[in-house]
Amino acid sequence: MNIRVWREGCAGGGILPGSACGGGQDWEASGVEVCCEGGYMDFIRDVLKGAVIAIAGIVPGVSGGTMMVSMGIYDDVIHAVTGFFAHWKKSVRVLFPLAAGMALGLPGFSRVIEEMFRVWPWHTGMLFTGLIFGGFPVICKKLQGRRLSAVECMAAVTAFALVVWMQNLGEGTQRIFRGDLRTGVLLFFLGAVAAAAMVIPGVSGSMLLMSLGCYTPLLEQVSAVLPALVGGDAGKLVSCAQILLPFGAGVAAGIILMAGLMEVLIKRHARVTYSAIAGLMVSSPVAVFRGVQTLPGGAVSVLAGVLLFAAGVCAVTLTGKPEKGQ
Repeated sequence: MNIRVWREGCAGGGILPGSACGGGQDWEASGVEVCCEGGYMDFIRDVLKGAVIAIAGIVPGVSGGTMMVSMGIYDDVIHAVTGFFAHWKKSVRVLFPLAAGMALGLPGFSRVIEEMFRVWPWHTGMLFTGLIFGGFPVICKKLQGRRLSAVECMAAVTAFALVVWMQNLGEGTQRIFRGDLRTGVLLFFLGAVAAAAMVIPGVSGSMLLMSLGCYTPLLEQVSAVLPALVGGDAGKLVSCAQILLPFGAGVAAGIILMAGLMEVLIKRHARVTYSAIAGLMVSSPVAVFRGVQTLPGGAVSVLAGVLLFAAGVCAVTLTGKPEKGQ
C-alpha cells in the first residue's frame, strides 16, 4: 500500500520525485511518496540538473552519467528508467524535470559550450573537472566499511585505463547525413551506442561519436534548432528533425538497455561497480584536457582556473541530493 507523507509548506501541494526530496530509491522500496517543503524550488533544481547533464553530454570527454553520480541522482535515475513500465507515475516524477532540463540545455548551451572550449579551453576544462570531482565523495561513501579488495582495485585501474585508451581513438572522417531511410537506421544505432556509453559514468558518448565522425554534424543540427524556432524556418526544422528524431529514438533505446545492465551490476556487484565508476571519474580530467594545447599564462589566469574548479565543486555540492540523515 502506498503511503503519502505530507509536510507543511509544500508549494502547490504536489508530490515530488525522490531525487528532489532526498528519498533516494526508498520511495520505490517502501511505497512512500514524500511531499517536501519548497516543492517548486526543488523542481527547478532538478531541471537545472537536467541541463547540466545535457551540457556534459555534448562535451567530448565528459559523461552525463558522471554528472548524475556527482549530483547524487545516478541510482534514482537508473531505477526510474528500469522501473518505468511497472511504476510509471513515480518514474515520470523523477525523469520529467531532468528531461525538461536536458531539452532546454541541449539546444540552448551547445553553441555556448563549444565557444567556451574554443576561447578558454583550460578554464572551461577546470570548471568541468570541478563539477566531476565535486561528486567524488558520493562514490567514497559507497565504498566505506572495508578496504578495497584486489578485484575492486583491478576494476578501478581497468576503468581508468579504458578512458586513457579512448583518447587515442582520434576523430573520424566527418559524415554527411541525409534524411533517407538508410541514414535514419544508421542514426538510430548510433544513438543507441552513444547513449549506452553516456549511461556509464566516465565514458563519453560524445567522444565515441567524434571517433566515428558523427559528433560535429550532429552538434550542428542541434545548434540549428533554436535559431530555426526563433526565425520560424519550417524547412530547417524539418531538416533537423529528419536527423535528430531517429538519433533521439536510438538514444532512448540505448539508455533503457544500459540502465537495465547497470542496475543488475549495482545490485549484484555493488562495490566492484562503484570501484570501476571511481576509476572512470578519476580519469575524466585526462579526457577533458585532451584537446587543450595552450596552458594558462600568468598567476591571474591560473588563479581563475582554480576558482572555476572550486566553483564547480561548490555547484555540485549545493545542488546534489543530501544523504540520509542530513
